[in-house]
Amino acid sequence: MPNRISSNAIAKQIVRSGTSPAANYRAACRGKSDKDFLNKLKMVEEELDETLHWIEMIQETDMFPSNRLDNLHQECEELLKITTSSLKTMRRKIQDSI
Repeated sequence: MPNRISSNAIAKQIVRSGTSPAANYRAACRGKSDKDFLNKLKMVEEELDETLHWIEMIQETDMFPSNRLDNLHQECEELLKITTSSLKTMRRKIQDSI
């Protein structure tokens, strides 16, 4: 990425939001209840979505060769889909137990 203030800021954001989902998922797995798991998994979803946002911003502004981000973009989308599906399943489980 170019050595500019904007590029450096986005790179730092990606490092933060891109590493957070793993820690948040670990915390979710240690949740004290289904609702606790659900709330922590929502944080995973938010961080993945933010990471996807920054990747797309880099691609759209040509800060970095877009083709070099394609695999990362795809992986982030796949993780987001898995997380979203898990959230839907957990919401149904919680609703069914009421």
